[in-house]
Parts: sequence; C-alpha cells; structure tokens
Amino acid sequence: MANQSRPKVKKSRALGIALTPKAVKYFEARPYPPGEHGRGRKQNSDYKVRLLEKQRLRAQYDISERQLVRAYERASKVQGKTGEALIVELERRLDALVLRSGIARTIYQARQMVVHGHIEVNGQKVDKPSFRVRPDDVVMVRERSREKTLFAIAREGGFAPDGETPRYLQVNLRALAFRLDREPNRKEVPVICDEQLVVEYYAR
Repeated sequence: MANQSRPKVKKSRALGIALTPKAVKYFEARPYPPGEHGRGRKQNSDYKVRLLEKQRLRAQYDISERQLVRAYERASKVQGKTGEALIVELERRLDALVLRSGIARTIYQARQMVVHGHIEVNGQKVDKPSFRVRPDDVVMVRERSREKTLFAIAREGGFAPDGETPRYLQVNLRALAFRLDREPNRKEVPVICDEQLVVEYYAR
C-alpha cells in the first residue's frame, strides 16, 4: 500500500508549513521545498510571495480556489480589515470548527466526518463542510455515530489541539459537543498566514 502521508508531507514542505501532525517530523527534518533544487529555490517576485501565501491559506482549510474566492468576496463587503474578515469567514466553516474543538485530528478528518453525516448542528444533520456556523449554534456528533472508534478517541482527548482551545468555543469532549460562543478574533485563530498578502493577491 502506498504511503498516504507522502502527498501531505510534500505539500507541507512546498508551502513551508506542517499540514498534519504526521508531517511535522518530516517537515522539521527537511524544512525546504521537495525536489533536487529544493534547497536553492527562492521567492523572487512579489507575485510569487502573494501566491504562496494564498496557497498556504487554502491548504490549511483544505478548500478549492473557488471557495476561497467566494470567501474573499464576502469578506470584502465587511467593514474593517478585509484580511481579518477573510480569516473569520473561513474559521466559521463547520469542518474548521470540528477540527478546533478536538473532535477531529486534521482538517481532512474533520471534512470526512461532516461529509459522512456524523455531525449535527442544533439537532439537524449537516453534511456540508462549508456550512457556516453562527454564534450560539451547538454542534455535536450524532447519537448513532458516538460509539465509533474514532469518536471514542476524540472523547478521551486524543485529538485535542496543543495548547488552549480557542476562546470562541465552549467544548465538552465527553459529550462530543461544542458551541460557538461568538465570532472568532483573528488573533485567536491558529492559522499561519499573512492575510494581507492574500488580499493583495486578489486585489491586484
């Protein structure tokens, strides 16, 4: 069987960030782009710098270009800094919050949980990872899914993020549930990104 972690590792090295816990050790050992010329590659234009930052943001939320463009368009209509509004827009995605809560270990796992119908919002099954959670919405693993091995691990804190749970979430892992208390603040969102460069990429 092929090593399924390899594509994520290569992508992590290309983008300069570890996208999964498994990729961390590989990325730390070789913190430069893959390929025979990886060590010598340099960003040599403003466009490439902005493009890389946009790709880094996309990868951390595992979304398509079209989804990111739509999020940017919504963020551009919000008062205040467009970049910060963009991060908040993406952070309210259901799959992103399932990850932040500690119910899932990676964004890829969180997406799969949602798509396979294991998650409900306010008592209703939601199978769209892009579903935008609103303040006071309660998200939990559906009753019929709770005894699965994956969720048993989550219940014991096996997927809990390093450090503190983001303050915009109230999490009860024993109940496999969480609530979005309020909209996230950019400084609280654990995403590695210079969002202003992303805004400049799309505003060019």
